[in-house]
Amino acid sequence: MRHLGDDDDLRAVAAASARDVRIPVYAECCGFAGDRGMLHKELTESATRHEAEEVTAREFDAHLSANRTCEIGMQHATGRPYHSVLIELERATRPNPNTRC
Repeated sequence: MRHLGDDDDLRAVAAASARDVRIPVYAECCGFAGDRGMLHKELTESATRHEAEEVTAREFDAHLSANRTCEIGMQHATGRPYHSVLIELERATRPNPNTRC
């Protein structure tokens, strides 16, 4: 996201469902490299060492990503569940069934 210049969009989506949004300082490439991270987990472990330390230093309610393979890689690197920012956007904008329009 940062490489593409889309991190502000990710932050905006996250802000729709959270009071406090944190994007790790070291959030860069997860190193998963398509499917290579499935075969060579050391790629992701090396590429995310600093980011994983930052993410695991405290508790967060959610961990978001915009790419499924990055979700897999970051979940492996941090032991925390990652899910799609699009799923979070859908959750944040889902109508509340307990209110009447």
